[in-house]
Amino acid sequence: MGKEIDIKVKAKFVSKISKGFPLIVKESIANLNDLQEEGSLVRLVDENNRFLAKGYYGIQNKGYGWILTRRENEKIDQSFFNGKIQAAYEFRKSLFEDGETTAFRLFNGEGDGIGGLIIDHYDGHYVISWYSKGIYSFKDYIIKALQETVEVKSIYQKKRFDTKGQYVDEDDFVMGEQPEFPLLVKENGVHFAVYLNDGAMVGVFLDQRDVRRKIRDEYAKGKTVLNMFSYTGAFSVFAALGGAVKTTSVDLANRSLPKTIEQFSVNGIDPEAHNIVVMDVFKYFKYAVKKALKFEMVILDPPSFAKSKKFTFSAGKDYTNLLKDTISITEDNGVIIASTNCSTFDMKKFKNFIDVAFKEMNGKYEIMEQFSLPADFKTIPEYKEGNYLKVVFIKKIKG
Repeated sequence: MGKEIDIKVKAKFVSKISKGFPLIVKESIANLNDLQEEGSLVRLVDENNRFLAKGYYGIQNKGYGWILTRRENEKIDQSFFNGKIQAAYEFRKSLFEDGETTAFRLFNGEGDGIGGLIIDHYDGHYVISWYSKGIYSFKDYIIKALQETVEVKSIYQKKRFDTKGQYVDEDDFVMGEQPEFPLLVKENGVHFAVYLNDGAMVGVFLDQRDVRRKIRDEYAKGKTVLNMFSYTGAFSVFAALGGAVKTTSVDLANRSLPKTIEQFSVNGIDPEAHNIVVMDVFKYFKYAVKKALKFEMVILDPPSFAKSKKFTFSAGKDYTNLLKDTISITEDNGVIIASTNCSTFDMKKFKNFIDVAFKEMNGKYEIMEQFSLPADFKTIPEYKEGNYLKVVFIKKIKG
């Protein structure tokens, strides 16, 4: 471990850091030119050289590094990483002991004390996501800590070094015994076929676990269900298993068709009994209106940003219009499940999008319940941006 670099924090940022904010933002650094090599340890000091915190320098789309400790004499060494991984494991011990769920998050960045590091668990196989060259420089420490904490069948990695948050496509396999793909994992007793070696997205988003269970257990029975931006059809699978009359899954990506068929099939569901549509979601809304199609439940889970040939979607600007399109094809007394993973606005603003959409459609609604991240996606109150997921179950009331 090299020499620590002193970073002078501008006066207006000192209070925020002192109160627990974990991200080192570029604008807070007075002596930016002193930062040379990503992975360097940094001591954050105020303009009077008083110690504030210690962290690492690593550029990602969010900032220039993360705080690791607020104890001046704490060493960032193997025992430091062992302690963080062990604490993360203890926090999720009940999930490791739950035979019905074998896919979940073991380590969630700053929520577990190391920003820029994500570790997901898939039935004893692990996927590590590195969000900067800075955190990647600690790779050996982190892998050793993981091996000393849990039984590791194999490790895969995703390097997300691009400052735009894009995936750097390199060999994913790190070590261990490679499983046969698809690897079948479980979530609340439901199977998912995942591919840990298949680029940035392995086949399922683990942060929607609580929402999927709620759909299956309480909302789907007897309903016609539309799943927009369906990806591999995980919501549709849970809806079908919950007794939905029929599901329709819509996604622009060509591979969504075989991937959704596969997810239905591994759960013993006949894919032929459901609709899987490869189409631009925005075009599908127009198609549904033209064909007078209406659904008793619509699941709306767009990416924060999406682009097709004719449409560009940004959650912060366009979610209200997306909801208006959704309202128009939802049956009276039907349910809209509105979801976003956009971290640039909070639940209050998201609910405002919902309110504006219904008012502009001259409609009435009732918010039935809401969800944020499940417990294994641990967050801290000092970094509200980390709690990005917002899901609202809305009943469209007959006017």
